[in-house]
Amino acid sequence: MTLPFIVDSHCHLDFPDFDGERDALIARAADKGVRLMVTISTKVERLPVLLEIAEAYPNVYATVGTHPNSAAEEPDVPTERLVALSAHRKIVGIGEAGLDYHYDKAGPAVQEAVFRRHIDAARETRLPLVIHARDADADMERILAEETARGAFPFLLHCFSSGPRLAEAGLEMGGYISFSGILTFNRSEEIRAVAAASPMDRILVETDAPFLAPPPFRGKRNEPAYTRYTAEVLAKVKGLTLDEVAEATSDNFFRLFAKTPDPRAAEAA
Repeated sequence: MTLPFIVDSHCHLDFPDFDGERDALIARAADKGVRLMVTISTKVERLPVLLEIAEAYPNVYATVGTHPNSAAEEPDVPTERLVALSAHRKIVGIGEAGLDYHYDKAGPAVQEAVFRRHIDAARETRLPLVIHARDADADMERILAEETARGAFPFLLHCFSSGPRLAEAGLEMGGYISFSGILTFNRSEEIRAVAAASPMDRILVETDAPFLAPPPFRGKRNEPAYTRYTAEVLAKVKGLTLDEVAEATSDNFFRLFAKTPDPRAAEAA
């Protein structure tokens, strides 16, 4: 049986949850058809760790950026540094950056300032900005609208858990939406409704591993192999087959993360 080609567009392979078993983890992912993954930066100072992992595996790529919950620890990383670091061949995106008002780890003003510098970096490099938005829909929509008016930039609303208004606004501004294991949770009817309403050519899938494992692994550590379970639920929501969803979300990934080589062409040759 031919496996689908699935991309885990957002995981955190540098987290200690995976120490000592990354070889096995990537092998398990391949067994489920998850053939490529992006390990996402949460602190610029940890970039050497991410790059060591990305360099060790041909199918792993990375981003560079400061998570909003780390904004107080890295409040002054200039746009120029983000741009310079992003030149590395294995870095295919900026972020994750954004706004998180759920946790009180950095004030809104600090988060916004850090976020806008990441937007500048995405605009300059044309690499996609991976956006974290939690309990901050109104401010996120405002900032995206203001910054888009200054000049469009590629972006992805990752691990989407916001309301339909932010989804609609982000899509209207040219952004993409990524769905994680949250899509599969019993109480996620609103998120599934957002997925149903979103155009198939703007959707990606992810794990956000080690967080948010889908059933049947709910409450356990997540890992890239489990992207398949989210893709299966997305297929049901959209009335498509798993193969159709895998192909569409992979196409969308390589269109948005255009710096990432697409191995499917070589495999088909």
